[in-house]
Amino acid sequence: MSESVTDKHFPEVRWHGHWVWVPEEPIKPGDPIGWSTPEQPESHGLFRKAFELDKVPKVVPARITADSRYLLFVNGQEVFRGPIRSQPRRMYYDLFDLAPYLQSGKNVIAVYVRFFGKAKSNWMPAVANATLGKSGVMVFEANLGNNWLVSDASWLAHRTRAYLDDAYDTDAPVVVAGVPAESFDARRLEPSWHTLHFDDSAWGKAQVITPFHIGGRGRSQPPGDPYGPLFPRPIAKLGGQRLGVSSITIETVAASVDTSRNGPAGRAEKSAVEHEASSSQTASSLPLTVTPPQGGHARIIIDMGRIVAGLVELSVTAPAGTFFDIGYFETPATIPSHFGAQGGSRYIARGQNDHHIVFDPKGLRYAYIIVHGTEENITLTDFAVNEYNYPWQGEASFECNDEDLNRLYKAGIRTVELNSWDAFMDCPTREQRAWVGDAVVHQMVHLATNSDWRLAWHYLTLGNSPRSDGILPMSVAGDVEGGEGFTIPDWSIHWIHGVYNLYRFSGDKAKVKAFMPTIERILRWYLPYQTSSGLLQDVPEWNLIDWSSLFSNEQSALVNASWARGLREYAELAQWLGEKASQDWAEEIYTKVKKGYEVFWDDDRGTYVDHVKDGVQQRAINQISGALAIVSELAPKDRWQRIIETITDEKRLVIRSWMFQNGDEPEVKDAPPGFIQMATSNFAINWDVEHEIVIAEPFMSYVVHDAVAKAGMADRLPQLCKRWMDFLVDGYDTLGENWGNGTHVHGWSSSPTKDLIFYTLGVTPAEPGYSVARIAPRLGGLSWAKGTVPTPHGDIRVEVNGSSLKIESPIPIIVNLANKATQNLAAGKHELTF
Repeated sequence: MSESVTDKHFPEVRWHGHWVWVPEEPIKPGDPIGWSTPEQPESHGLFRKAFELDKVPKVVPARITADSRYLLFVNGQEVFRGPIRSQPRRMYYDLFDLAPYLQSGKNVIAVYVRFFGKAKSNWMPAVANATLGKSGVMVFEANLGNNWLVSDASWLAHRTRAYLDDAYDTDAPVVVAGVPAESFDARRLEPSWHTLHFDDSAWGKAQVITPFHIGGRGRSQPPGDPYGPLFPRPIAKLGGQRLGVSSITIETVAASVDTSRNGPAGRAEKSAVEHEASSSQTASSLPLTVTPPQGGHARIIIDMGRIVAGLVELSVTAPAGTFFDIGYFETPATIPSHFGAQGGSRYIARGQNDHHIVFDPKGLRYAYIIVHGTEENITLTDFAVNEYNYPWQGEASFECNDEDLNRLYKAGIRTVELNSWDAFMDCPTREQRAWVGDAVVHQMVHLATNSDWRLAWHYLTLGNSPRSDGILPMSVAGDVEGGEGFTIPDWSIHWIHGVYNLYRFSGDKAKVKAFMPTIERILRWYLPYQTSSGLLQDVPEWNLIDWSSLFSNEQSALVNASWARGLREYAELAQWLGEKASQDWAEEIYTKVKKGYEVFWDDDRGTYVDHVKDGVQQRAINQISGALAIVSELAPKDRWQRIIETITDEKRLVIRSWMFQNGDEPEVKDAPPGFIQMATSNFAINWDVEHEIVIAEPFMSYVVHDAVAKAGMADRLPQLCKRWMDFLVDGYDTLGENWGNGTHVHGWSSSPTKDLIFYTLGVTPAEPGYSVARIAPRLGGLSWAKGTVPTPHGDIRVEVNGSSLKIESPIPIIVNLANKATQNLAAGKHELTF
């Protein structure tokens, strides 16, 4: 995105451009006092505008948005994709400089718009008025100097039938059903449609759409219902390297493809799981040629060598009508996917100029390409992934004498990078949803390693979309939020922690204050469940906390301590902002919780039990209950070290999950499946509750590690992080969802990366906005460590070993060495010996 173009280059509120759509789908006005959100068929529109320039201006500010997604070309060259996911009434537009793409003489702007119609994991439909919001739509404007070039009825437009509505399995599990899939028949679209010399004489005029409703303004230009004022894109342009294949397997299969399954991913998976190859060979590079057998099909298995994410690109030579059904997988497709195979793509060859880039980003390590519909030779000329992730800026780094920790630091960045698109996601390979709780770990990794913090703060804005009762949806700007169903209440508490990070790292009072009403509504959401003892009881909806086996029902230590952490952080924010009434309110409630919380303390075992039922302590203990008691400060400080020693005792820790059982776990006779256990709270305990403690899964390990550091035992973290090495096997360089199962690339598992910066190297804000930094290295068993850490004022560089500490800082620093007096140092270079 051109840094020279900002929202200041455009009108303050009203756009010059008009909302337009294709002429083949005329909008039939409905009831002007009604509204609706019916599912619409997916649709695809093409737009072109030719114009001439005597001279290209030095700068041509332009902006565009669309419902649902667009791809803009100028003179055949791709310029921008968007918009970023958003709630419909807070839609974003993209802005950039068109001058580098223009030429003297004739020019053409071409736009492809994909309207999803049905809610997706990354898109939620607008509530339409009588006209606008019922179909796809696009608006564009550019300042050519003497005049504005705007979307209006002078543009030519056409609904393309090249994208087919047959890429989704109707019986797909809801977990993966929302991932966009694509079926593209290249025979139906001339590949030069976006170029200067394409003949568009058969196209019609673009249809201008004016909002029609009571209170409407009668204008077809934004702002207007249902898309609101439109906001400038607050984050960087996505991109990355073009990555080629690592290895290829070419197989022929005697059986036919099961075309009763619509989804290309499902077809690919069924082929791989159910049909052995008649012949097989391997290759290390492209091109390659294969001939599908009579009555059968060919199967090309691409291994990218690691998890990648972005826009899949392929080139083939094949007879017209040849089908290429592609499934994208993290692991070899030997058994059916746990949550179903979805999000694939289909390409039907035109017979010439068969080069295609899949419109929606995909995450994968393996691509299974099922070739059928021909018995002639086909050649796969090229296959690549153009990575489409959020950029990492700056010179952040970490290095120490332990190569495992160096690998983990990089793995955490790579994992979060693959989950940083237009929002923080859970995984690029399965859901691509923006989960409000998961993302707090992504945020902290960005704060520790990326000098561009815009996505870290945008996470808070996107998540700031409370339900009518004040709690946040568990996932936002997609099908989950649009469905308005049950939520994960504790995910809202993690979002509060994200605002707390905003306060600490940015010190931006205006931004923090804007989130305070939502924080208070979240905390008040819990109040009806507070008993006279001060504790919450029977909190409804999905109190997930973590995938590890834990008890969040009845009176739960975990639910209460999560809420208490939110209350403490809100009180601190209110104090910082000078909002004493809010501070007093939160502290009063917190005090009640703290008094009641003692019921969970098990003095014999040195930590807190998970829950109390009918006034009686239950025996199960999860690592998280003690950790949350520390970070919320519900536990007295004199207990902290004992709690950490208890919950990190390797002899007592066991891996257990209600949902994802490991193969070596003891079975419980007649126990219902894990999903049923979670849905009914009818849990089947399969560990020794008297002597064993359930370890947190990777996500809530961030809280466990925060508690270790808060208890003054951060020197233990380098060794505790070593558990994550289990993920870095078989070529995978990313961190997985759970211990022993789940996706291979889950951003919420990346705590070691931020721990190595915040606790091992020891660099954190000492005052809001990093006006002063704290440097408190805790090497544990390491002999040395060094790194570069971003702040709003520039990088801090630290190098520490057993006898010296070197610091280069643009801001004042507080140095806290173990067993040494605290030192206050000015900005600059320092070397301390000890």
